[in-house]
Amino acid sequence: MGRTGMRAFGRWVALVAIAALALQLFFLSRIALMVSVDPQSTAFQRSEAWRLWTEGAAPPPAKAGAKATPKPPGGLPWGQRWMPYTAISDNLKRAVIASEDGGFVNHEGVEWEALEKAWQKNEKAEERAAKVNSDAKASAGKTKTPKMVGGSTITQQLAKNLLLSGERTLLRKGQEFVLAMMLEAVLDKERILEIYLNSVEWGEGVFGAEAAAQHYFRKPAAKLTAYEGARLAVMLPRPRYFEKLPNSGYLTHRASVIVARMGDVELP
Repeated sequence: MGRTGMRAFGRWVALVAIAALALQLFFLSRIALMVSVDPQSTAFQRSEAWRLWTEGAAPPPAKAGAKATPKPPGGLPWGQRWMPYTAISDNLKRAVIASEDGGFVNHEGVEWEALEKAWQKNEKAEERAAKVNSDAKASAGKTKTPKMVGGSTITQQLAKNLLLSGERTLLRKGQEFVLAMMLEAVLDKERILEIYLNSVEWGEGVFGAEAAAQHYFRKPAAKLTAYEGARLAVMLPRPRYFEKLPNSGYLTHRASVIVARMGDVELP
């Protein structure tokens, strides 16, 4: 590569670095705004709203704080209503932490040990699936998809849902780590949990604790019992799946396990 080519390459690298820095500053400004301003929607909600709208399944979502849209004929509702931290049951807060992120109040956004364990489990799952699939191909049988587990903290989940796309790449995962640490640096734990509980998905078009409490139990989020909070917490990894299986034995058993753990949970 000649001198001219090296200069062109250097300019290209500089432009990429400037663009990456500008993106991080944009994310940081968005997070700083959340100190006092409730986010109107998340990246995940917007993608879901578009999917439901294009499929004709539901009307576009109302802004946070508005009442849930009534169910249209043959369609699905979009439910979300922002509630302050104090108006959400401590039972739900404890259940979500017990189920999703036991070290929430102590970590700085990323649980590296839990992430490493999840990585190791996923590697073993892929190895087992590869062996099963190899045997299945030899006998023309059914192949198997490995069951993957995560290691994401509540802060990481919030970072992903708030600002990132749903694609699974190493670059997106790296950005998730950076955003999680930004969230922890700018917001306190109570605010992080408040935003998470008001924006997380709990079913098809059901977002936030208040919408979930009304949808499943016909009561406000402030009045959820320990068991109701635990059921909602257990649904989080696969909310649309469990919405269709309200009598799931796994859901009932796992909720009981979470209830037993809730007494040890420290709230922010």
